[in-house]
Amino acid sequence: MTDLLLLPGDGIGPEVTAQVRRVASRLANDLKIDERPFGGASFDELGSPLTDETLATAKASKAVLMGAVGGPQWANAPRDKRPEAGLLGLRTGMGVFANLRPAICFGPLAGASTLKREVIEGLDLMIVRELTGGVYFGKPRGIEDLPGGGRRGVDTQVYTTFEIERIARVAFELARGRKNKVHSAEKSNVMETGLLWRQVVTDLHARDYADVELEHILADNAAMQLVKNPKQFDVMVTDNLFGDILSDEAAQLTGSLGMLPSAALGEPGTPGLYEPIHGSAPDIAGKGIANPLAAILSFEMALRWSLDRADLADKLYAAVGKALEKGARTPDLGGGLTTIQMADAVLAEI
Repeated sequence: MTDLLLLPGDGIGPEVTAQVRRVASRLANDLKIDERPFGGASFDELGSPLTDETLATAKASKAVLMGAVGGPQWANAPRDKRPEAGLLGLRTGMGVFANLRPAICFGPLAGASTLKREVIEGLDLMIVRELTGGVYFGKPRGIEDLPGGGRRGVDTQVYTTFEIERIARVAFELARGRKNKVHSAEKSNVMETGLLWRQVVTDLHARDYADVELEHILADNAAMQLVKNPKQFDVMVTDNLFGDILSDEAAQLTGSLGMLPSAALGEPGTPGLYEPIHGSAPDIAGKGIANPLAAILSFEMALRWSLDRADLADKLYAAVGKALEKGARTPDLGGGLTTIQMADAVLAEI
């Protein structure tokens, strides 16, 4: 069995996942690591952004780490052949419904945020995003011509009690190991799915998690509060669309998208999918200046959640912190290190 499947993907994905391989070889050289093309690279080589073989390999692995997908060169590809379709297909095929996106401010980087130091220093927030439902998957969807001219675009937001309950359970369980507080974000004031979301979360909380503090918050207010007082949050659970937006906002609070990892988990015993949240960044691809820490910290999450190596996860997390304390910085953090040099700084602390 493959322990870790690497899917480098597109843009800066291959650059940062190459550093993950270096770190894994130093830290856990007993891991069986495999690699497959994915996203636009897979479409160019194999005619599909996600082949049946790659999906089968992913499902048979203990953990999957993806680099990034997408780029302007695939903008005119059929929608079902675009790199992003491969990512959605991978998430669905692996059954990973819970996206964990931590936003942690490392002490040495408190000054790198656009927010004041006192607002951001010490931030440790976990956003739990539902990943396989909602408007990204709802039917009907499409663009149609209207009689007499013009067109109409349709996307459908759909959620069931089961989908809401299982993602809320993840949030409540995580909160019990943290500060024991959950904010549930939705738009129950204007959306029927938001109203159902609030009702289901409320019922589940009363039934099984009354020991955890629960607050409901409208998603637009959550966006405002994230920049006003982000440290009020511990765990935030929300749907696919709002989670996509709010987690990116929370990530930028820490100073750079290049610092934030993520994990996507399914039912117990199934492999997890791990990825940096920065995207393919085509503007800097190939320049060797991408920050590899989000990918390296995604590997840290894989060690902790899927590979049963919490001891090594702790060691890697500490090494990243020490490298930053000693001034290691890529350009996104105001420094001048290359991708490889940043990884070297982490390796030196292992």
